[in-house]
Amino acid sequence: MGVAVVTRLSVVVPAYNEAGRLAPSLEAIREFLLANGRWLPAEVVVVNDGSADATDATARRFSGGSGLRFEVLSHLVNRGKGAAVRTGFAASRGEAVLLSDADLATPIEELERLAVASGAHAVAIGSRAIDRALIEVPQPRYRDLMGRAFNLGVRALALPGIHDSQCGFKLFPGNLARALAGAQRIDGFAFDVELLVLARRWGWTVSEVPVRWRHVEASRVAAVRHSGEMLRDLVGLVARRILGRLPTAPPHAHGAAGER
Repeated sequence: MGVAVVTRLSVVVPAYNEAGRLAPSLEAIREFLLANGRWLPAEVVVVNDGSADATDATARRFSGGSGLRFEVLSHLVNRGKGAAVRTGFAASRGEAVLLSDADLATPIEELERLAVASGAHAVAIGSRAIDRALIEVPQPRYRDLMGRAFNLGVRALALPGIHDSQCGFKLFPGNLARALAGAQRIDGFAFDVELLVLARRWGWTVSEVPVRWRHVEASRVAAVRHSGEMLRDLVGLVARRILGRLPTAPPHAHGAAGER
């Protein structure tokens, strides 16, 4: 009987119509992981969320190296970023799972900052709000204001103490990420809030870590339409919590404090 290979890190990259900027991001991730052996063996899981361009073909051109593998999973139709993350988390095998946006707005090197704050009972999330001096290229003013307003609502209704739930750079313990894949329901951009609400409910600490970040043009977020959808999903999440309809933690996914 063979010995199971331990995968230290899974990098999950949801991608929708990202053919134009995915290749440089995957190359940067590959170079970083191969140059930092402490993360190996590792895997990069790209989830093509029903793209209409060459995202799938672009991702499949990549291969790893010694101790690094690439996997591409594809949705037949566009289901939403939350659904893509759910697919990637479920397929992951790492002891730790990093969620990274396809544009690498937060450079992959910032993984080291998250690793310091993560642990057996902690989720580490990148934040643009704690130290705004780390923002290398700011987003347009209207997007910044809308993001701040949404995060105020998130803090008031769902995640007190968290100043930036939406930064696309988060590090989860692997067993928690895979448990969340079975419990998370929001398909749209408010999925981050649901993941963190569930993690806290299950007894995990969520540590917010300042990271470098730069705005990348051609965002997949349609500010007005998606803001409305995110607000709707946030209200629905809060209602489910009040009504006691959030799922409980499976036995292997309890945090230090257990179910709360």
